[in-house]
Amino acid sequence: MKYLLSLCLVIVSFQLHAQDHGSIAGTLTDKEYNNEPLAFANVIIKGSSTGTTTNFDGLYAIDNLAPGKYQLSFSYLGYQTVEVNDVEVISGKVTTINIPMSASEGMSLDEVVVTTVARRDSENALLLDQKKAVSLKTAIGAQELARKGVGDVATAVTKTTGISKQEGSGGVFVRGLGDRYNNTTLNGLPLPSNNPSRKNIDLEIFSTDIVEFIGIDKTYSTNNYGDFAGANIDIASKNYVGSGFLELGLAAGANSEAAASSKFYLNQGPNYSGFYTKNYPAFPLNNYNFTSSWDRTSAPAPINASLSIKGGDSFSIGEDSRLNFFAVASFDNGYQLKEGINRGGVTVSGLSRKDLDFISYEYATNTTLMGNVGFKTAATNLKFNTLYINTSNQKQQEYYGVIDAFDYAPEGGAFLQRATFERTALLVNQLLGDHKLQDNIDLNWGVSYNTVDNNIPNRRQITLTPDDWDSPEGPKSFQQTLNTSDNHRFYQTLTENELAANIATSFKFNKNEEDDTYGGKLTLGYSGRLKTTDFEATQFNFRITKRDANGRLIDQPIVENMYDMDAYFNQDNLAKGLFSIETFRGNANNPIALAPQTYDGNQDIHAGFISGEYKFSTKFTVIAGLRGEQINQTISWSTSLDPSGDTSTFDAFEILPMLSLKYELNEKQNLKFAASKTYTLPQFKERALFQFEEVTTTYRGNPSLYASTDYNLDLKWELFPKSDELISLGVFAKYIQNPINDININSATNDLSYVNTGDHAFAGGAEFELRKNIFEKEKDAGDYFLRSNLSFGFNASYMYSNQKLDAEKVIRETTEAGFPLSVDFSVDEDKLTGASDLLFNADVSYFSEYAQNKNLQATLAYNYFSDRIFALGTEGKGNLVEKGMGSLDFIVKTKLNQNLSLGLSAKNLLNPAMERIQETQEVTVLSYKKGSSVKLSLSYNF
Repeated sequence: MKYLLSLCLVIVSFQLHAQDHGSIAGTLTDKEYNNEPLAFANVIIKGSSTGTTTNFDGLYAIDNLAPGKYQLSFSYLGYQTVEVNDVEVISGKVTTINIPMSASEGMSLDEVVVTTVARRDSENALLLDQKKAVSLKTAIGAQELARKGVGDVATAVTKTTGISKQEGSGGVFVRGLGDRYNNTTLNGLPLPSNNPSRKNIDLEIFSTDIVEFIGIDKTYSTNNYGDFAGANIDIASKNYVGSGFLELGLAAGANSEAAASSKFYLNQGPNYSGFYTKNYPAFPLNNYNFTSSWDRTSAPAPINASLSIKGGDSFSIGEDSRLNFFAVASFDNGYQLKEGINRGGVTVSGLSRKDLDFISYEYATNTTLMGNVGFKTAATNLKFNTLYINTSNQKQQEYYGVIDAFDYAPEGGAFLQRATFERTALLVNQLLGDHKLQDNIDLNWGVSYNTVDNNIPNRRQITLTPDDWDSPEGPKSFQQTLNTSDNHRFYQTLTENELAANIATSFKFNKNEEDDTYGGKLTLGYSGRLKTTDFEATQFNFRITKRDANGRLIDQPIVENMYDMDAYFNQDNLAKGLFSIETFRGNANNPIALAPQTYDGNQDIHAGFISGEYKFSTKFTVIAGLRGEQINQTISWSTSLDPSGDTSTFDAFEILPMLSLKYELNEKQNLKFAASKTYTLPQFKERALFQFEEVTTTYRGNPSLYASTDYNLDLKWELFPKSDELISLGVFAKYIQNPINDININSATNDLSYVNTGDHAFAGGAEFELRKNIFEKEKDAGDYFLRSNLSFGFNASYMYSNQKLDAEKVIRETTEAGFPLSVDFSVDEDKLTGASDLLFNADVSYFSEYAQNKNLQATLAYNYFSDRIFALGTEGKGNLVEKGMGSLDFIVKTKLNQNLSLGLSAKNLLNPAMERIQETQEVTVLSYKKGSSVKLSLSYNF
């Protein structure tokens, strides 16, 4: 009714003001969203500079037109442009033209011509979705990702408010809450983890080539799993609906730190494609049967390169059916060099037990294959997606200095080398369906089967010390080796399989007959995920022989070349008895010596949910929902910490309510509120009694770990001055019962573990976002307009967090569960780990069309996070804190013609040092620079 009244007012006003001229007016509706009004669409009279945009009700009007015939162009970024010819304007009258706009097909009328294909991933379209939504949501689309030169999903989400990236991984912190508090989905269905250390999959492995947009829900809704407190990050894969295209992309570049190195070294064995598998040899304990070298090998010039090819098409089948497909294949590699210091085991007095200088040569690859097929009719939309990603990360790490200031090369001079190759293969298959059963009844469903294989084949480590510890610069040998595991080969496999399904039906009611809208909606649904995890690790320790069978001291030979370890570890020296080979279970005399360390897990979640949405007035809308989840998590292990093995089970039923309110202050402003209860599960690695050993840090699981309970509140104000502009301010608060944190436990090696650190924690803060056009210009070039604009974006998040730390609670709960841990927190309360007080992103973008099919686009983007806790301090020692830092990127792209585009990106131009310090003692425990990366890209669209 209101749209009809608004249109009548528009018509009457033009009749009063232009009796000798005519007018054109009408409504644009959105066929993709059940013919809702399409705001901010462009309406232009071709061949002139006359035009307008539709308002929030989809209405437009152009007045004071001389009688005659005109050609109109209707366009909206993300939709196909529609042209209507011979629109006749009559003096004193209004000509009405109503247009339904679509992303997938044009009008069927003879006078309408489809002239362009645009995208649903535009900043304008996503902002409009955000405005319409009742819940608090945000998204970043492919258009914005391209403008900011973003190549992977992990970097993409850090361009949004309140999100920062975890250094050294593809994980993110959302409002200071790390990996365990977040969820990752693809098209609404869950994704498995590719790393035993993490709950979520590494977001860096997802190239933005496959992304249409990334939706970020920071407030809980009943269709999401309840293991949530930070955000649900949903990757929407590309779904091409335009005419046929094929695009080839090439890029090459370098990292400043890697390029500055005179030589670059990597592991012997792995190839440069990232497809490498290696198992340990037969009879590895009886004889020396290892064929791969211990030693590093020279790598080619560290040039980063990428290649991609993508294409798609869509076409009609019959009168009301359409078939579309999209496919992409890409390969990227990247070299990086890190050089700095790495210390561990810092004491209360500030002494670093481990004090090492290091250099790390790194090479990573990403191979992505994705294809999807969609079939759409008036009542049915089916999609099949398949995605394969193979990633690899190769590190050649070398350390020099003190292994242990108390009893292991205390004066320095030690050399430790670790060669690691890690490969992950992910396969995702999804089938999705949307059905309109009746005008007011919809059915949505999805099912997926995912599998991920993570392998570390043949990690190698050698440890040399001075033959005489009092002469650190003297010759080196294995004479003084203390620990059996100092020289080893390590093989790890992790396989995770998951079957997941979602189904929901929505019933709309309270129909308004005048505008065909519904005031209410009731949704019922089910979600389920069945996950299995199988982890195996075998480590072959090369025990250096100190005495022979008669008890006589063996004189270990001097190592002439510390980069020629094959000269020592070989069959001859094994036969001489200089060393022996064993696992944690023993040597070849033990019949189960080759039985690997294992942990196996099963996690089943079944959930039912109900939600209701009701529009109490034109301004006020409410969504209320309830979700019940049955969670069963079982983990069994047999490891070096517990060779006989054991099992731990977690079983719970959670009732999770949620409430979302939206009040439209006016057509451009919203006020939104959300409240919910959720929970946070511990992960398999955190609960498995397994020990993960890094060079300077050791992690061990805690089977007594249990879930946290989270209470969440959000309030947000939004203003949309224009279709591509936004000003928003929000506040949030979270109360967490029994929070989980990483801590140093009381042990000789200062191991890190995971515990429920206290009774409660609190996190709260404010978020601000601004997207603003500084100027916009149009130049009439005859049959088309040349446009240019300068835009600015800024978002900032400030957060306060506090948690109570209770050492007695930790000792009591772990002891009662049979897995005692001893802790002694340095303070009684502290911030949450991973929480930065301040985050902000800023960017300035310039776009200019200098001719038809020719343009230039440039973006300068800056990202900053302040100090954040890496691990809580114990026994009078300060927290391990990652120092805040900023990153500056510059991206420029130019379209030379309809087919050819060039781009230049320069990332991390400031190249700040990444630093981790131990507070109180003020000791830097880790420091290095990542380097600046420059890349030149070319794409050709056939």
